[in-house]
Amino acid sequence: MANVASLNAAAASADAVSNRLGDGPRGRKPRRRLSSRNIMLYGTLFIAAAYYLLPLYVMIVTSLKGMPEIRLGNIFSPPMEITFEPWAKAWASACTGLNCDGLSRGFWNSVRILVPSVVVSISVASVTGYALANWRFKGSELFFSILIVGAFIPYQVMIYPIVIILRQMGIYGSLTGLVLVHTIFGMPILTLLFRNYFVSLPQELFKAARIDGAGFWGIFLRIMMPMSLPIFVVAMILQVTGIWNDFLFGVVFTRPDTYPMTVQLNNIVNSVQGVKEYNVNMAATLLTGAVPLFVYFISGRLFVRGIAAGAVKG
Repeated sequence: MANVASLNAAAASADAVSNRLGDGPRGRKPRRRLSSRNIMLYGTLFIAAAYYLLPLYVMIVTSLKGMPEIRLGNIFSPPMEITFEPWAKAWASACTGLNCDGLSRGFWNSVRILVPSVVVSISVASVTGYALANWRFKGSELFFSILIVGAFIPYQVMIYPIVIILRQMGIYGSLTGLVLVHTIFGMPILTLLFRNYFVSLPQELFKAARIDGAGFWGIFLRIMMPMSLPIFVVAMILQVTGIWNDFLFGVVFTRPDTYPMTVQLNNIVNSVQGVKEYNVNMAATLLTGAVPLFVYFISGRLFVRGIAAGAVKG
């Protein structure tokens, strides 16, 4: 009898639940997708995107036009006849002062500057940030404070002393001197990023590794580095963008035969000889900006992860 009563009670409760469900959905009413809030939000985002993409669109369509079509004056119209001749000329035959070899020489100079500067600065800064975060030593806070101050010193203040130092070392005007300058000036901010990221990692992992007998390099190479891919990507993007787009250091610390790509671009755009070829100038500008854009597009998601995971945390 008890089993029959329990079965009847269960059936009654099931019927009550089904009746409630039959009344229709309950809870908060879902918001409409086209609410006034969403319209305002996406409208603002669309206007901001158009503001930044419109100049890029003008550059692309202008670089694909011939000069007779450009002289018609409609900069927003797509090209009636697409031509890649301006791109070829910007790369191989545009005049940059006395030389008429385009951006090709400046591109390879920039690559020779970029690769060692990025590798050395990130390698040293990652180890320094790791040491400041996990291996406290006497004077570490003072050293970290000096690095923070160095990160915010204007570059212009240091130019003349660095010129004298590089000249005394015999590397002024060479790519080696410029690599050294970029490496030194990238160290403070990169050390800050790595230090803050390593501080945000669980300290229990570090302590457990110490108990197991791991040393300085063992913990760094086997534990910290595998967990730090996002912050390495952040550092790489910051360094690639800053070094590749640099103009000031390139024009001060190098000579015409070792000018980086940005200085070559300036010489092409500001050349006063002959006819002003806007299509070549636009193509040269797009070629110069292609490398940092490519690096960001292939690693942008990791860049956001690195920023969110501790790059700006203290």
